[in-house]
Amino acid sequence: MSFFKKIFSKEKKEKLDEGLEKSKTDFFGKLSKAVAGKSKVDESVLDDLEEILVSSDVGVTTTIKIIDRIEARVAKDKYLGTDELNLILREEIAGLLSESENGELESLELPKGKKPYVIMVVGVNGVGKTTTIGKLANQYKLKGKKVVLGAGDTFRAAAVDQLQIWADRVGVPIVKQKMGSDPASVAFDTVQSAIKQDADVVILDTAGRLHNKVNLMNELTKIKRVMQKVTPNVPDEVLLVLDGSTGQNAFEQAKQFTAATEVTALAITKLDGTAKGGVVIGISDQFKIPVKYIGVGEGVDDLQVFNKYEFVDSFFSNK
Repeated sequence: MSFFKKIFSKEKKEKLDEGLEKSKTDFFGKLSKAVAGKSKVDESVLDDLEEILVSSDVGVTTTIKIIDRIEARVAKDKYLGTDELNLILREEIAGLLSESENGELESLELPKGKKPYVIMVVGVNGVGKTTTIGKLANQYKLKGKKVVLGAGDTFRAAAVDQLQIWADRVGVPIVKQKMGSDPASVAFDTVQSAIKQDADVVILDTAGRLHNKVNLMNELTKIKRVMQKVTPNVPDEVLLVLDGSTGQNAFEQAKQFTAATEVTALAITKLDGTAKGGVVIGISDQFKIPVKYIGVGEGVDDLQVFNKYEFVDSFFSNK
């Protein structure tokens, strides 16, 4: 089907396949048991499939949409064998996700004429926020872009130290202040420094605490307001980092952060260490915010741009 034209390089595709291995093994193990001894996709197979999709953290809302699409296909085609179920899933989920523009990136891109491009990164502690910033900085640098990091999580000494380690590892400058400093002051200094250095990209870390919505909103609004004293209409992107291995908890965090601030892009990390990779399908379907990056390994190059067709092709490729 035309959905599945190859976009990624062989190496990148192999890394994606490898990163989703646990999720695929878990999913197909359950699916094999559900269709054992059955030749036709019938009501009992669909009931089992619904349960498998929900337990794979696709989410109830998205699962119902997928089952409805497959039921319509069964009604139209009259007879569908269980041996075709894998292909049907790939096609119908790709079809569902194709109804939005979410997840159509092929490579890391920056809009033309915007310099510096300011990315404010938000998310709770432990989701892989600092690692995502470091990997993103590395990829931009490899593309020849000048990157400046801002250590805006001033409430944890470890957060600043971790970001410094990444800055040293990647070889990019970092702007930081002493622990307990005003994060908005760090943001101001970072953007100002980036302009002086003629940098292409600013990546600003923020405090990884899940405040109540009012406090979170006030803090992030202040950071934005102070940055805009240096250059108008920033940040250009508010990137929410979610830990894919937490499954449904990632949905909840996405709901809370999107209610508290204007999130414009999502990164879903730690997919290589979990069987909960289905969460990417659900989040991609349910939130009107693009999933822009996924983390599929520990390596510095293992943050990939999210392309929904390549993702679905890898997830439902039972090789």
